[in-house]
Formats: sequence, structure tokens, C-alpha cells
Amino acid sequence: MMQSDATISGSGFFEFKIDYSETKNMAVGDLVCSDDISAGGHLWKINCYPRGDKEDEKGEYVSLYLELISDSKGVRTIFHAFCLGREDGASDSNFSLYKRFVKVYSCECPEYPEGPVTWGWRQFVKRSVLESVCVANDVSFILKGETVQAHRAILAARSPVFRAELFGSMDEATASSITLQDMEPAIFKAMLAYMYTDEMPEDDELGGSPTEMVRHLLAAADRYALDRLKLMCAQKLWGIISVDTFASTLVCAETHSCAELKSKCIDFFAAEKNFKRIVFTADFMWLVQEFPDLAAKLKQRVEI
Repeated sequence: MMQSDATISGSGFFEFKIDYSETKNMAVGDLVCSDDISAGGHLWKINCYPRGDKEDEKGEYVSLYLELISDSKGVRTIFHAFCLGREDGASDSNFSLYKRFVKVYSCECPEYPEGPVTWGWRQFVKRSVLESVCVANDVSFILKGETVQAHRAILAARSPVFRAELFGSMDEATASSITLQDMEPAIFKAMLAYMYTDEMPEDDELGGSPTEMVRHLLAAADRYALDRLKLMCAQKLWGIISVDTFASTLVCAETHSCAELKSKCIDFFAAEKNFKRIVFTADFMWLVQEFPDLAAKLKQRVEI
């Protein structure tokens, strides 16, 4: 599985499967390659040596590398690779087979003057350990009677909360389906779409009122520690703020610790043309009643 971000303008995931039984007859140095992978505007390839790439290790390790095959320079990359799951269910030890690096790839890298730019692990995992591990596949989520399928590996890579739930000591780790009582199916699907594509869903994909749905999506991002999605939602809410949506947007920012959005909302309220209209809205009355401390900050800001 691969994730690349930072200076790369996106991220990608790739499930790389190998028939383990076929690797037993392979020699040290035998290579299995993935297809070309497009991520962040660059092309990549995963190179796996099922019995390692060095004779002195006697075939005891699997070697795994990420190769940049585009003619690119200065590509800062985050690469995650892991094996997940057991036949008898997930456990915390499965996710311990996880490695990560942050490297800058460049076609002019002095360490690779005559060959491809490749980083990875000579000793990614010991074969004796790998033999007890297999890829964990789908998990089902049930939301208000609707079933949504997702890949455990992708959820765990993207969210530390899902990682703890699906590969830790919680009951969900061994469950084939998980019921979520307090989330709309559309919001969960939108969150999954981001986790798979690294893109903010369009308004028509969210359904309902854009402002309300984005608030719910921000809450979901906060719940599952998807910080980039949370920031994208906050920016979206600020872009569509109005007199009528001010109160609910401010409460959302306060509840989910969006400091910048909260500050901008308070500045928006302080503008005289907005203040005189906002105070007469039903949502503002609700804010005053339900969030008195927040209302006090607003009054202090406009000195009333």
C-alpha cells in the first residue's frame, strides 16, 4: 500500500498480492513487480523480492522497495507498507508488520547515478513471520439499515482511529461487520471516498444541504482523526458562510477544535452589517441558549 503526499499533489493506495505458495520455489534475487502506479502526478512501481535480494541473508527475509519511474526531481514521498490480518482474525500483532519512510526521490539522486531511484527495506519482514499472516480483506459497516463495504487495510492506513479499532484489542478487530448508530450513510460514504481518493467530495455527492452535510463530514473527520479532510471541510464552510449559517458553523468550529475557522467566524460576526442581522436569527438565539460561553465571547468581541 502506498501513500504519497506533502509536496506530491495527491495520494494513492495499491494492494499488492503475491501467491505465497509460489514463492517457496523462488531463488534469492528473484523479483516480482507491480504494475505501474499513478500517484501524486508521478509513476511508481513496487518491487518485491519474496526471498530477499542478498545471498548472505539466505532467503529468510522479504525485501520490498518503492521505485520512482517518472523522470521527476525532488519528489518528497511518504511510503507505507504493511501486511495485515490472520486467518483466525485480526490482532494487534498483525499491524506490527508495518513500516514507513519519508524520502525525497529525484532522477538526479547522486546515490543512484546509473539506475532507477528506489527506496525501501532489505529486511521488510521475516518469511517465518509472514507465513502466519495473510491480507485482511473487506469489513462491512451498517448504518441505518444500509451496508457499506470497505477495505480494512485502507482504513487502517488512513486513520489511526480505524487502525486501533480494526487491528487492536477492540471488539471490532474480530468482527466482520460493524454497526454505526450515529452517522448518516451519505456522510460515511463521503468520508470513505476521501480516504480512497484523497479528494473532497462534490456537493452533489453529499446530498442534502451542502452546509449541513459538510458540517457532518467535518465531525466525521474529527472523529476518525482525518486532519486533512477536517481542514478541507473547514475551508469549505468558511467559503459558504452566511448570516443564516453563521451560528451553526461557529458551533461546529468550537465543538471540533477548528481554531482558524472559529476565529474567522467571530470576525465575520463583528462586522457591523453582519452583526445587526445575525442577532435576529433563530440559530443565534439557539447559540445563546445552548452555548453561553461562546455567546459571551461574541458579546465581548463587539463590546456589548
